[in-house]
Amino acid sequence: MKYCELLKNAQKELEDLAEGTVDAWILFSEAFSMSRAEYFMKMNEEVSQTSPFEEWIELRKTHLPVQYIIKSASFMGYEFFVNEHVLIPRQDTEVLVEEALKLKANKVLDMCTGSGCIAISLELLSGAKVMAVDISKEALKVASINCENLMCTNVDLIESDLFDKIEDKFELIVSNPPYIPTKVIEELDLEVKDHEPLLALDGSEDGLEFYRRLAKESKDYLVSDGSLLMEIGCEQAMDVSNLLEKEGYKEIQVIKDLAGLDRVIKARWR
Repeated sequence: MKYCELLKNAQKELEDLAEGTVDAWILFSEAFSMSRAEYFMKMNEEVSQTSPFEEWIELRKTHLPVQYIIKSASFMGYEFFVNEHVLIPRQDTEVLVEEALKLKANKVLDMCTGSGCIAISLELLSGAKVMAVDISKEALKVASINCENLMCTNVDLIESDLFDKIEDKFELIVSNPPYIPTKVIEELDLEVKDHEPLLALDGSEDGLEFYRRLAKESKDYLVSDGSLLMEIGCEQAMDVSNLLEKEGYKEIQVIKDLAGLDRVIKARWR
């Protein structure tokens, strides 16, 4: 079978998926280590090497996300190792990192770190010293692999239920906490609800439980004039703003993502 035939067959097998054509190419490119240019040079050649490509296509048909299949996700220009113990890094979350970088903080706490993509990106792009916290031991194993792969030496990984084991104070606290209301999870795409970790998705009945805790507890871990940045759901800005205002935060600001949706909330501790 020729390379072009193999790819065409795979695209047909995935045609019922929203991004099936794109997914087939990503898996093909990864399986054969082949760029677009190389593909066009070899497309009419007979497939001459073994690869996991066809097995990967079968996995994708079960709605397993591409990133979990190839064990990699792009974020802020870096490649992060991922598995089903961590949320897949998303482009929307890059807004949080970009806003954090503007603050030029030297000492940062990343709460609910997951894969470590936020903490590691901040360390690599700003040189900040970052403490990255997660309650999941398995998630921290993934973050540790990413620190090693990206030669990130200034991130400390801590297993803790939010602030339980934290003693220091920070210039900046960032977080992408679980914020999806429990009842909404069943309405999510199969790729998300069946494969991404529930621990990283479920924000309790109203989706605000972690924001309540972060708003209330984080002020004890911020220096005077320190900042709190959190990713939010696109309909949560008002509720989270009210929580922060109630706890005494000032200069509360909502930042939109590239789609024009509310994505990050920023506040300063007095």
